[in-house]
Amino acid sequence: MRSAAAIVAPAITGLAVASLVEKRAQPKGIDVGSYQGNVNWAAQKSAGVAFAYVKATEGTGYTNPYFNQQYTGSYNAGMIRGSYHFARLDVSSGATQANYFIAHGGEWSADGKTLPGALDIEYNPYGATCYGLSAASMVSWVKDFSNTYHSKTGGYPTIYTTTDW
Repeated sequence: MRSAAAIVAPAITGLAVASLVEKRAQPKGIDVGSYQGNVNWAAQKSAGVAFAYVKATEGTGYTNPYFNQQYTGSYNAGMIRGSYHFARLDVSSGATQANYFIAHGGEWSADGKTLPGALDIEYNPYGATCYGLSAASMVSWVKDFSNTYHSKTGGYPTIYTTTDW
C-alpha cells in the first residue's frame, strides 16, 4: 500500500504548476489618468505590470495633462501600452470625438507594443442616465466612433463598458 504522502505530493505539485500557469495566462495591467500624476513606471514594471492603458481625452475639451509622461514612460519601461478616450455622448458625435482622440494621443500602430485605442463608455457622471439617449442612439454613437477610428488608424477600438445600464 502506498503512503498518503506518495499520493498527495504529486497532487500538490500539480496544483502548484497549474497555479503558475494561471498567473502567466493573466498579465497584470493598470489604467492611469491625471489622478495618478507622474507614474514611476520602473516601479510598476518591477511589480509585474505588463501593460497600461492611459487616459488621453474626454469629450472634445479635455486632454490628460500627464498623458505624455504616462504613455511614453510606460513604453520606455518596456510595457505594452494603449490610450483611451472617455466618451461624452452629450457633447458631440462619435466621429468628432474619435477625431479628437486620435489627434491627442489615440493613434495606433502595429508595432507589437501598442494596444488599440479604447473607448471608455460608462454611466454619465455629469447628468442624465445614458446621456438622455435611447439604446439605438447610443449604439449609433458607438458605431460612429468605432468606424471613424477604424478609417483613420486601420484598427478598431477596444470598448470598455458595462452591461449593467
